[in-house]
Amino acid sequence: MPPSRRADRLRPAHAGSPDHATSANLELVRSIYAQWERGDVSSSEWAHPLISVVFADGPNPGSWTGLAGLAEGWVDVLKEWEHFHPEVEQYRELDSERILVLVRWHGRGKRSGVQVGETGAKGAHLFHLSANKVTRLVTYLDRERALAEVGLQEQPIFREDRSG
Repeated sequence: MPPSRRADRLRPAHAGSPDHATSANLELVRSIYAQWERGDVSSSEWAHPLISVVFADGPNPGSWTGLAGLAEGWVDVLKEWEHFHPEVEQYRELDSERILVLVRWHGRGKRSGVQVGETGAKGAHLFHLSANKVTRLVTYLDRERALAEVGLQEQPIFREDRSG
């Protein structure tokens, strides 16, 4: 993929300069995904002690508060899956305090055996940030709902070449 396409993929929807694309908030969110894409959801250093965690849809919608709530929410959702993790397709810095991350879900249902990645499951995470901490994290299994709730529409995504 040409470098210009790769840069467009990572640039926030409203950003006009590459400097804006590398904000501290965006770097924090990228570092979180580096762990999540490996299946590691154990870290919470990035989370505000009173974080609000919301699973907006899917089989286990709910909300939790605080670091204990963050852990409880993950356990509640992940108990239904094997090797469940997101793959980032696009970062969108909505404003100075919110980043929407469009993802493709991967994993296998423990009961159904269905491979989620094979179904084209697309979702999103909406991060609210303040003082270099995530204060609210909303998980959407349904990308359309996430986009609608922040007033955006799906745009073509150019996948990053990770081969080399």
